[in-house]
Amino acid sequence: MSIIDETKFVERFQFFNGQRLFAADLQGLDEFNRQMRWLHNQSLHQPGVGSGYAVNGKKGDREVTIRAGYAVDAGGREIILTETFTLPIPPIAGDKGKPIFFDLAVSYPDDAALEEAETREGICIDRGVIRLREVPVFCWIELAGDQLAPRKQKLKFDLQNGLRIRLARIAVLDCQLYADVSLAERLNARPAPTPYIFSATEAISSLEEFNAQIVPVPAVAATFGLPVLISGKVNTSAAEFLTTPEYQAHFAGDRQFLFGADVVVVLDQFQITIQQSESFNFLELMVVAGTKMSQSRAEDVLAKIRLEWKLLWMGIEG
Repeated sequence: MSIIDETKFVERFQFFNGQRLFAADLQGLDEFNRQMRWLHNQSLHQPGVGSGYAVNGKKGDREVTIRAGYAVDAGGREIILTETFTLPIPPIAGDKGKPIFFDLAVSYPDDAALEEAETREGICIDRGVIRLREVPVFCWIELAGDQLAPRKQKLKFDLQNGLRIRLARIAVLDCQLYADVSLAERLNARPAPTPYIFSATEAISSLEEFNAQIVPVPAVAATFGLPVLISGKVNTSAAEFLTTPEYQAHFAGDRQFLFGADVVVVLDQFQITIQQSESFNFLELMVVAGTKMSQSRAEDVLAKIRLEWKLLWMGIEG
């Protein structure tokens, strides 16, 4: 049941001078603040690892090391590990020579299982507990089938509903790690920063190192078309890519030009040659074709292209 279902009303605790306080009053105040914090977490954050909880283990190891971390479950409860913890892997030989896969999950401790951290003598009453230590509960979840789904339905339900947070996945053969620990399957509370997509339209006049060259060909070949090579560099620093993205680009503009009664058609092929985080280079191979072609006519077409065409590009960082 969610906190919203359980919280039917909100009461603010109030104290006055001379009031006799009971343990239930102070515990109620602590419970109120905790419930409001959990409600905040549950409403505004998704379950998963917020920071830390690095899991390390190399092929051949018989244990994994879990470092301090902070996670939140679907109930908004904070699952906090304050020191490095070593956990033995399941002592499994394997399945007919094949490794068996396990997910490592962490969950919030049950109130009944909390360790007494400090007790104190009462006034005219027996000693009582004043501090309880919250220690995360770690669990190895055995996986089966081609989809590597949890064998036990209860554990599968807890993972799917964010009551247990997946930290890592291992493969075990002959009671040791068959491969390094995998973190690709862990559930993170923070949204993934990738893929990051940025697109823009550039005027040809803004391109760096822009160069257009008509390739010299014999007069007979020039009767129907002239090859033209266009190269240049596009500055993509405005996108603020952290790594080199995958670029896609092309020129947008008319491919047919009219000079009096003569029609000139441009056929082109765009290619990205060099990709970097802040720029990419391109090469455009064009054929300027018409019934009455000449180098001067090709230069007229290039002048129109410089004026009318634009470069459309997109970078995908993932």
